[in-house]
Amino acid sequence: MRIAVPTNDGASISEHFGRSAAFLIFETENGQIKVRAMKTNGAHHGQGGCDHHSTTNRAHSHSGILAALKGCEIVICAGMGSRAAEALKAGGVTQIVVTKAGPAEEIVSAFLAGKLIHKTESFCACRH
Repeated sequence: MRIAVPTNDGASISEHFGRSAAFLIFETENGQIKVRAMKTNGAHHGQGGCDHHSTTNRAHSHSGILAALKGCEIVICAGMGSRAAEALKAGGVTQIVVTKAGPAEEIVSAFLAGKLIHKTESFCACRH
């Protein structure tokens, strides 16, 4: 199974999925992390980049993010906008929103062990 985690520093989960600088991709097998890689978020969203507060008039798409996450089955994040959640769902990717950000590898390990505490809603509170 491939699990993606948004990050800004290459170690911890970022507070917002679409605004992260990169994604840590964890390849897992038998409940263990086997491979860890990082992919740049080429479709990085600035504040308001996904909603009516956007300063650009460009057509909006999450295709760049979906391309970076190709092959991932799960995204574990601290928050994401509703449009990103809808795009992931349409792409067959499950979103898990944690209640507290922290070290990405610890969070993935907790998920694999069935000990991850997460929210029932998948959206952040940033007016998406």
